[in-house]
Amino acid sequence: MKKVVLGLGNPGSRYQNTRHNIGWMVLDRLADRHGAAGRAKEKDAAATVRGRIGDVELILVKPLTYMNESGRAMRKVLARERAPLKDVLVVVDDMDLPLGRLRMKARGSAGGHNGLRSIIGEMGTESFARLRVGIGAPSKGSAVSHVLGDFEHAEQRHLELILDAAADAVELWAEAGPEVVANRWNGWKPPLDASPKPASAPGTAKPGAEPAAPAKGQSGAADVVRTKTGWRRLLPDVLSRHDRGGA
Repeated sequence: MKKVVLGLGNPGSRYQNTRHNIGWMVLDRLADRHGAAGRAKEKDAAATVRGRIGDVELILVKPLTYMNESGRAMRKVLARERAPLKDVLVVVDDMDLPLGRLRMKARGSAGGHNGLRSIIGEMGTESFARLRVGIGAPSKGSAVSHVLGDFEHAEQRHLELILDAAADAVELWAEAGPEVVANRWNGWKPPLDASPKPASAPGTAKPGAEPAAPAKGQSGAADVVRTKTGWRRLLPDVLSRHDRGGA
C-alpha cells in the first residue's frame, strides 16, 4: 500500500528556514527518521524520497514549483504513482493557528493558503486530507513578510518539538487515517511556556551529535526510544501507542 505526503514550501536557500516552508521541514524530519535523508530524486517538478511504516510505503514529496503552483506538481506525482486522493496528505503552514498547534482535516477549503488553492484548482476537488501546522499570526508587519520570514529565536527553541509532533501525526495518518489523527492531535498544545530540555537530557543532543542513550534504570527512560536518527523522547500523545507496540 502506498501513502503520499506532500509538504508544501518554496524552493531555494532564500526560503529554506521560513515559516512558509514548515511543510518541507516536517518532511525532512520524516526522511531523517526513515533513513532517507539526502536520497531525494527530482522528477516531475518534485523531489521525492521513500520510507516505510510496516506494510505502508511512505512517499514523501516536496513540490519544486513555487507555492502558488503546488497543484501542478501534485497532479504529476499522483499520476506517476497512480495514487488516489484518499491516500494523499498535504502538510502546510497555517498562520491562523497558534505556533505549533496541529489541525488534521479529511477535506476543506483553501482557507486563504495559496498552495492549497493551487491544489484544489488543479485537482478540481477539496476532498484530500491536510495537516495544518500553526505558525502563529504576525505581531507586526504584513502577512506576506510573516510567512516568508524566518522563525524568531524564541520560536526556534520549540521548533524541534513541533516538528516531532507533526511527524508523529503524519505517521499515525499513514497507519490509521485522518479521523484518528484528528482525535489524538487536534487538541494538542506544545508547551511553549516551558524551557526546552537541556542538551544533556535523554532525547536531545547538541547539533551534529547523537543523543546519549538513557541510563539503565534512569527515571523517565521508558518514554525514550531509539530511532534511525538517535534517541528520541516520545511525545505524551504517542507514548501510550508505543507501549502497545505501535510506532
